[in-house]
Amino acid sequence: MTFPEELKYTKDHEWVKIEGDVATVGITDFAQGELGDIVYVEIETEGETIDQTELFGTIEAVKTVSDLFMPLSGEVSEFNAELEDSPELVNSDPYGKGWMIKIAVSNLDEMSELLSVEEYKELIGQ
Repeated sequence: MTFPEELKYTKDHEWVKIEGDVATVGITDFAQGELGDIVYVEIETEGETIDQTELFGTIEAVKTVSDLFMPLSGEVSEFNAELEDSPELVNSDPYGKGWMIKIAVSNLDEMSELLSVEEYKELIGQ
């Protein structure tokens, strides 16, 4: 499993990449491995402003459906449309082509609540 050092992580297994006031979000390599083969990503919140820790979508694997939670408050400005036809990108490239949403972040102070790579590895027992 890989965990890029430059990313921040949540206790709900999302990763966050900040560029200015835009955050790109996906699920971690650990999470996709636990879920198994991803068959569907449902995100109907594009254009909506959502608070930190609130639901922004769901991800469906062969045997389960999991909720996806906002790592930071803000507007869901973009959904990775490639996932509509190729949800398996979340399995094959969770930190690249498998990203899920971009957020126009409304409160960068919330970054302090995210986990470093070391804290995330500790959370999952790595």
